[in-house]
Amino acid sequence: MGNTNLDWENLGFDYRQTAKRYVSNYEHGTWDEGVLTEDSNVVINECAGVLQYAQTCFEGLKAYRTEDGKVVIFRPDLNAERLADSATRLYMPVVSEEKFLDAVEKTVLANIDFVPPYGSGGTLYIRPYIFGSGAVIGVKPDTKFQFRVFTTPVGPYFKGGVKPLSICVSDFDRAAPHGTGHVKAGLNYAMSLHALQVAHENGFDENMYLDAATRTKVEETGGANFIFVTKDNKIVTPKSDTILPSITRRSLMYVAKEYLGLEVEEREVHVEELKDFVECALCGTAAVLSPVGKVTNKDEVICFANGTTEMGPICKKLYDTLTGIQMGKIEAPEGWIRVIADTTAKVSE
Repeated sequence: MGNTNLDWENLGFDYRQTAKRYVSNYEHGTWDEGVLTEDSNVVINECAGVLQYAQTCFEGLKAYRTEDGKVVIFRPDLNAERLADSATRLYMPVVSEEKFLDAVEKTVLANIDFVPPYGSGGTLYIRPYIFGSGAVIGVKPDTKFQFRVFTTPVGPYFKGGVKPLSICVSDFDRAAPHGTGHVKAGLNYAMSLHALQVAHENGFDENMYLDAATRTKVEETGGANFIFVTKDNKIVTPKSDTILPSITRRSLMYVAKEYLGLEVEEREVHVEELKDFVECALCGTAAVLSPVGKVTNKDEVICFANGTTEMGPICKKLYDTLTGIQMGKIEAPEGWIRVIADTTAKVSE
């Protein structure tokens, strides 16, 4: 694994600087070619749009070592598409899919010694992002932007085994109708920090946000979509224009239907229905699936019969199948896996 000198078996989910990152600048209506640099510092004007008006959006994806020795990334075309949607909504220049994939691939290759070995539970987390880098004092879009990609090796999200989460129905709203809930904007995450701290102070792991208009329908948490399992093993996920369209969630729904033969449904989910589900989980890039053991809604506590002490059986099948696809143990649908390098776990001598 080169000269990284990392304890691969004991990586946490924390930032570690890697060798290089990608930087491209936008000015006068076009992106430059972009370069790889060893400098991890960002130097921008004190009046940059990202600092004054939070004009920024980002993505998150991972590079894996597969069982047969390849280094791959999972469905990056969907990350490119979602970053373009986010940029458009925030009045920022779009990075083309071609440029996005090229930047991600170059950054992973430049840091390939930091991709944890197969079987360690670790992955190389990839963070592409765009932000306003010029100088704006009036409330208006920036005119200069940077597109950057950095990587960091991370361990499994749940060290020591999966423990079902305890979450609460939040008194705060995550996103307004016709707002920015459907894009991966930095400002959405900033507003969730206070609500998350309140949840932690009250003994909960996460928040369940409801729709802001009626506060009767389940939406998502601050950083993950919900998946529910009914008594007859149907997979249900909330549908809303203010939910971020999780790539992991869309992949899990496909796996449920096409690999496991389960019925799937994307629809509005009312909070009063929670007691009727037998399994609940959060899904996202970091952990893939995080089981939820119980939800507290004011004085009511809803416990999920098949998930209070461990991941429920249906969620476990979903998790094992999707991670099997990602790691090369199960054949992937066409186009899901992008091979970055065909090598073995021992990259360099």
